[in-house]
Amino acid sequence: MVTNLRVYFMAKVKLTAGRIAAFECGSSKAQAFLWCIETPGLAVRATPNSTKKGYIFQSKVKGQTMRVTIGQVKSWKIADAQAEARRLQVLIDNGDDPRQVRADKEVAKKAAKQAKEAEAAALVMQEARESVTVAMAWAEYIAARKPKWSESHYRDHEKDMHPGGAVRSRSTKLTKPGTLASLATVRLIDLTPELVQEWATVEAEKRPTRARLSLRLLKAFLFWCTRHPTYKAIVTINAAQNKDARESLGKAKVKNDVLQREQLPAWFAAVKQIGNPIISAYLQCLLLTGSRREELAALRWVDVDFQWNKLTIHDKVEDFRIIPLTPYVAHLLAALPRRSEWVFSSPTSASGRLTEPRIAHNQACAVAGLDMTLHGLRRSFATLCEWIETPAGIAAQIQGHKPQGVREQNYIRRPLDLLRMWHIKIEAWILEQAGIEFVSVQPGLRVVVNQ
Repeated sequence: MVTNLRVYFMAKVKLTAGRIAAFECGSSKAQAFLWCIETPGLAVRATPNSTKKGYIFQSKVKGQTMRVTIGQVKSWKIADAQAEARRLQVLIDNGDDPRQVRADKEVAKKAAKQAKEAEAAALVMQEARESVTVAMAWAEYIAARKPKWSESHYRDHEKDMHPGGAVRSRSTKLTKPGTLASLATVRLIDLTPELVQEWATVEAEKRPTRARLSLRLLKAFLFWCTRHPTYKAIVTINAAQNKDARESLGKAKVKNDVLQREQLPAWFAAVKQIGNPIISAYLQCLLLTGSRREELAALRWVDVDFQWNKLTIHDKVEDFRIIPLTPYVAHLLAALPRRSEWVFSSPTSASGRLTEPRIAHNQACAVAGLDMTLHGLRRSFATLCEWIETPAGIAAQIQGHKPQGVREQNYIRRPLDLLRMWHIKIEAWILEQAGIEFVSVQPGLRVVVNQ
């Protein structure tokens, strides 16, 4: 587009191929025009020392001269150029500026191109999203959430999606597929409530207890997907929030395994006979502290303070809690080898600490004629505290339970010494009932338990 240039007029002629070919611009002129007599406003423009000639259209828009370029002479036929000039004049007669019309058209063309490219990119992205399997999204999920989880919770997620078939570390048997492994290859977009229901029906026949946990993990995973920028477009409902699946797996039964007072001698005798002193000490400490199995297994030497007789337990509820280091527990811990940062270390474990004391405990319980789980030891601590009328809030605080009631939550602040006074009584009574004779002499403290 050219405006406000010096124009040299000449007589209008009928445009022909010969006249256009012979038309030239002298060297003294900025440009020359060969005007068409048949189509007002149409001309051929030539410039000095240039073999290129072009069609232009000139007219007035709102009282001002306007000129637009139609195209090169080599590319346009005379009749086509004349038709284009007439079209531009029609636009002007209708009140439109051809320059603005052309600019708007270019903008629309560019926008249409961008929209087409965006649609193609969205289609590729959608196809990529829809090809994601449950296992692929699961791996991204647990990697993103790992910093916020405990080690055991992370292992639960890995275990549930494990394909199985790996050689066990301590036997020639192969590992079994995880509870959710059958869903691993399913496309995330195809994970429907009906499919989850089918999975639950199958798993209910084999391992309902584990499957109930897996269903909760799957539900949390799918809630995460509904908030994820990539997956929220394909996970619009939570397929694990499924009443039929829950009914198929049934409700968890209330556990009643607890050590009775008269069973303590048999249990301690069997546990003390375990060949691995780490596991033996761990199980006794688990009962005498009432801790959760994983939080005690994760105890580090830096968490043990023999000077001030306290333990720092990394709590899943309150991040950590400090409980008394009672005399017998201190005696057990002091006898353990310090071969790593972990109190209950394990050279054969990948993590370097004790991870599976259940097998040894089950064997010891079989020797003692008892049926007891590891969590049952935590339940036993709470129950045995009742024998010496320990205040419920004391036992709960030692075990890491949340305070119950307004008074406990807002007004009771028990010092460690108060917990220690009761915890030593609890330990002494349990050892007495177990028939264990233990004498500990510490500054300002003497505990004697006779058989």
